[in-house]
Amino acid sequence: MRLTLLLTLLLAAAGAHAADYRAQSGSSLGFEGLYQGEAFEGRFAKFTPAIRFDPADLANARFDVRINLASASTGNPDYDGEMLGESFLDSVARPEARYVATKFRALGGNRFVADGELTLRGITRPAPLTFTWTAGAAPVLAGEAVLKRLQFEVGTGDWADTEVIADEVKVVTRLVLAPSK
Repeated sequence: MRLTLLLTLLLAAAGAHAADYRAQSGSSLGFEGLYQGEAFEGRFAKFTPAIRFDPADLANARFDVRINLASASTGNPDYDGEMLGESFLDSVARPEARYVATKFRALGGNRFVADGELTLRGITRPAPLTFTWTAGAAPVLAGEAVLKRLQFEVGTGDWADTEVIADEVKVVTRLVLAPSK
């Protein structure tokens, strides 16, 4: 009986290390690319990250981020109208993208890689996110990933020309976190 109780307590303690977090104000999810050789930036105003992370317990870490595609904006009405349309994000037919990571690697110096997958336009592809973790009362996760938009069929038809719009898009995030309740 004591052995069973001890094993139960040990197993419970092993899974209790990773903490669950939610994003606070000051968090951001953005993207950067090139259009006809000129840089542009944008952001998603609405996204919901569910983060479970402890640098000492990567085996139990998990990122699950839901991204409202209709909230994407570059601040340029010409870009935004096209970006939300069927040829790019197709935000009406497929209003949400989702990033899920369950495998993590430590790089040293509070740097990590989340070996996750992004589902966008119904297509799921690997999307490693390299990030730093700054511990504290309000931990900060700051990271970036480079995606190839054509692998997700973003920018089809005439827009598939990588001389017009570069294939690589950098996704940049900064999450200010608080423990989930």
